[in-house]
Amino acid sequence: MFRKIENPKDLVTIVVDGRELEVDATASVAAALLGAGMATVRRSVVTDQPRGPYCLMGICFECLVTIDGVQNRQACMVPVRDGMTISSQRGARTTQGGGR
Repeated sequence: MFRKIENPKDLVTIVVDGRELEVDATASVAAALLGAGMATVRRSVVTDQPRGPYCLMGICFECLVTIDGVQNRQACMVPVRDGMTISSQRGARTTQGGGR
């Protein structure tokens, strides 16, 4: 689906759903995932349909993932960094904490 047009100068290691990937250090999370062949990054809340990066500019919210424990991050708007942990999302966001 996607292919690199040039080799990256620097690589970083990210962990996606427990799998280590070496990706271009200048890529967004969405671009890194697409480049690794991951077209589905979450499941829709209502119908459980697969969703993935679509607009790649922060408008559509189809690329929501959990990054380093923070839910609903737009993968297309977050640059990768070494050691980042990314998880696919399924269903509605969970409420964390016991506050009102």
